[in-house]
Amino acid sequence: MLKPAPSSLAMVPFVSVDNMMDLINEKGIETFLLELAEYIEDDFRRWPVFDKKPRVASHSKDGVIELMPTCDGETYGFKYVNGHPKNTKEGYQTVTAFGVLSSLSNGYPVLLTEMTVLTALRTAATSAVVAKYLAPKGSKTMAMIGNGAQCEFQAMAFKAICGIDTVRLYDIDPAATEKAARNLMGSGLNIVSCTSSEEAVSSADIITTCTADKQYATILTDNMVGSGVHLNCIGGDCPGKTELHADILHRSDIFVEYPPQTRIEGEIQQLAEDHPVTEFWEVLNGTQEGRTSDSQITLFDSVGFAIEDFSALRYVYDQVQKSDKYVDLDMLADPDDPRDLFGMVARANAATH
Repeated sequence: MLKPAPSSLAMVPFVSVDNMMDLINEKGIETFLLELAEYIEDDFRRWPVFDKKPRVASHSKDGVIELMPTCDGETYGFKYVNGHPKNTKEGYQTVTAFGVLSSLSNGYPVLLTEMTVLTALRTAATSAVVAKYLAPKGSKTMAMIGNGAQCEFQAMAFKAICGIDTVRLYDIDPAATEKAARNLMGSGLNIVSCTSSEEAVSSADIITTCTADKQYATILTDNMVGSGVHLNCIGGDCPGKTELHADILHRSDIFVEYPPQTRIEGEIQQLAEDHPVTEFWEVLNGTQEGRTSDSQITLFDSVGFAIEDFSALRYVYDQVQKSDKYVDLDMLADPDDPRDLFGMVARANAATH
């Protein structure tokens, strides 16, 4: 006797790394980023409807593992993600991730997907969406301090969404800069490889910092940041890890995703708990001001938030509905009688003997 085949209710679409790469390359990375950015911006505009809480983090001496959940009243999503700065020396990725999207009405998952590549894309798209509203008008040059796995995604997002045409690269590891410059050849960007942070930020309209060391660091000092620039600070993502000298923060207007999380993990962990910050969704909704002058320093203190992952999961789910870039996983037990889970297991055993 053969075991019965799983029902359609048992199946959950799974987007593998290979599937994700096919989705990206089929569209082209700039189109993918532009479309993903629309979902992210839409969800920022409806920010108040979401259930929000700081991510659940388990820290160790080697890194951190986090769960990032949220829901909008109809759909629930979460991401599992790690951050282990030492990993690249051992042949592993610093960040890996997967995510799930589920229906709130019955709790059933509707999507399981890789999110290592997707997180890189959503981080870059979020940075560029924010810069579209906060960076100086007509910005064309971005300095990229830290040329690891996120670097090229940031460059392509700022090209596609903000219209930059020049990226000035610097990393303490010259091999990382060489890697980034090589990968961005043919992108349509003018790539300038620099030998210091000071050289990289000269003439930049936008400065992005994206370093991995899990420590209080000073990637930028006060004298390196002139008036009028936009700072996109994405390397801070846990307590005890920062990139900017505190004097820069005091000169800047600071914009964040979710203050309770950013005050723990972002650059502003260096400041008093009541230091004023602006939530970016309020800029989009017109209840708070963004850039108000040419001389203003705007600073996006980004630590990554669950709603951005939710946007990315929504986007991928919609792409799956009109493509074959997924596989069905037999992931959910579906007995004929929902109360007879034991009987389903017993009958499967009988069918194999």
